[in-house]
Amino acid sequence: MVTDADGLILEVNEAFTRITGYERAEVLGKNPSVLKSGRNAPEFYAAMWYEIAHKGYWSGEVWNRRKNGEVFPELLTINSIKDAAGKVNQYVGLFTDISHFKEHEQQLEQIAHYDALTGLPNRVLLTDRLQQAMAQARRSKQAVAVAFVDLDKFKEVNDQYGHEAGDTVLMIFADRMKQSLRAGDTIARLGGDEFVAVLPQLSDMQASLTLIERLIALAARPMDIGQHMVQVSASVGVTYYPQAEEVDGDLLMRQADMAMYQAKVAGRNCYRIFDIEHDRSLRGHHEDMKNIEQALVRGEFQLYYQPKVNMRSGELIGVEALIRWQHPERGLLSPAMFLSVTENNALSVTLGEWVINAALAQMKTWQSAGLHIPVSVNVSGYHLLQDNFVSRLTQLLSECPEVSPDMLELEVLESNALGDLSKVAHVINDCKKAGVTFALDDFGTGYSSLTYLKHLQAVTLKIDQSFVLDMLEDPEDLAILEGVLGLARAFRRQAVAEGVETLEHGEMLLNMGCEIGQGYAIAYPMPAELLPEWVAHWRPDGTWQTATPFGIRNLPYIYAIVEHRAWIRAFEAALKGERESPPALDSHQCNFGRWIDAELNAGARTEPGFAKADACHVKLHDLSVQMHLLYTQGRGAEALAQMKNLREASRDLVVEMKQLMMSGI
Repeated sequence: MVTDADGLILEVNEAFTRITGYERAEVLGKNPSVLKSGRNAPEFYAAMWYEIAHKGYWSGEVWNRRKNGEVFPELLTINSIKDAAGKVNQYVGLFTDISHFKEHEQQLEQIAHYDALTGLPNRVLLTDRLQQAMAQARRSKQAVAVAFVDLDKFKEVNDQYGHEAGDTVLMIFADRMKQSLRAGDTIARLGGDEFVAVLPQLSDMQASLTLIERLIALAARPMDIGQHMVQVSASVGVTYYPQAEEVDGDLLMRQADMAMYQAKVAGRNCYRIFDIEHDRSLRGHHEDMKNIEQALVRGEFQLYYQPKVNMRSGELIGVEALIRWQHPERGLLSPAMFLSVTENNALSVTLGEWVINAALAQMKTWQSAGLHIPVSVNVSGYHLLQDNFVSRLTQLLSECPEVSPDMLELEVLESNALGDLSKVAHVINDCKKAGVTFALDDFGTGYSSLTYLKHLQAVTLKIDQSFVLDMLEDPEDLAILEGVLGLARAFRRQAVAEGVETLEHGEMLLNMGCEIGQGYAIAYPMPAELLPEWVAHWRPDGTWQTATPFGIRNLPYIYAIVEHRAWIRAFEAALKGERESPPALDSHQCNFGRWIDAELNAGARTEPGFAKADACHVKLHDLSVQMHLLYTQGRGAEALAQMKNLREASRDLVVEMKQLMMSGI
């Protein structure tokens, strides 16, 4: 095609007529715009003519329209013809119909980006669409949902009716999904019966869940596959973008896949949302386990030892080995910071054997220095229940023949021991034959019973520190402590109280008949090299040396004291706003007041000591009434300042009560 400088057609050839359908006479003198299809924007033509004007030519693809209205693609080249002065005289355009090439290109595009069976986007196109949706979400501050869909019972359809029936189910399901989603959503088939939906531009989570619920409902509708009606369902896993931490498309797909598996586990025909916090915790758990394994290799673990003593005589009964991690960045870590990671897996066995081995080696070192100190080691329930536990323990003992097996005690949590009572009892008995003794740790926290004590031949019961710490102010904890000590005496077990943090704790335990204790009031856990010096200088407090066990008739006095201390704690909590109302302010209405009134009213308590205790109690309550009045007047700070006087009055009352007990009344 040739045009003049104004763009009017001067000449066309036969190829032009064949391609466009226009005869030569129909286009001569007309502008080539008669061929415009409308598919190319005005900006396209402006850029084309700009390039022709500056370069003298242009080449590219254009969509034009034949005489019959059919739109077709052509490859067009336009050259400007200039005279000697450089002025444009004519334009020559050469074009080729590339419809065939475009059709072939579309076929290749279809094969490369679409699933052959369902016509849905495949994984390649899905990846591109997901990237676009994520970019759009970052710009618009809206969310994207990624839903991983798996058909339930699809294999049964294939097995029963054949693969053609299965293909029909997939095509029907694909059509239903396209119907259930919005125009801007993408639904793709990954292969088999797995599909993924990308749902962009979501204002909130509920918007996506409405679509997913509709999808699940459509999937569950019966399908006509020709001669049969079949029914499947869909399990869907959902995750969202953006997240607190940056994620890529592949990770989103994996998250949705994991959530889909949870939907399968939950019974199918439902959806589950990916739990980001749980996943982060799980990844952190695996990383922590790896760090512990590396710490073992690098020798970063060490044992600290906390003494167990007879609080009256001062005799060292033994020490408990407590693992510590000398972390290169975080410093010295207690077991609470890392030990839970090893629960119920093989790492707890590896770490447990390291502790036993290190404890045996330390006992050997102490023995060479003239110190014969028994060591107790904590053993996890998982470790204890290993089939080769006894044989491995025997081997470790044989590798350190200088240490007698009876110097080693194994502590097992009561709750762990109850998991498989028969097997634990068997292990304890076998270890006992080898000379190793056992202690039930944290006794009282599990479902203790006489049956357990009968079957588990543990020599020692370690009373959980939670009961010991609060026994001075909590009557229920005191009652549990009394019960555990009674069980220990009845079954001829040694009782060891954990959590002896003050002199008062030790004195009360001795009064209750428990002589062996362990806790901060005795010694903090210490490195092995510091223990010999501690042993050389340790002496029990004088109040412990003179403390005597109270008889059973003195128990009411002890409970009365503890009830009173509980009242003091509750009253202080009320002044601090930690409870809505104060305990009974009337001296006759609190638990201690009711007890002493009953004793006085019985007529048998006419001794001056009771009257003095009652007077102390009344004086204390009078002071509490004044303090509470200050509190109600908005003068809480002044009221709290009086707590010092209230505690002094409380101590006076306790002294009077102890004198009553000592006098044998």
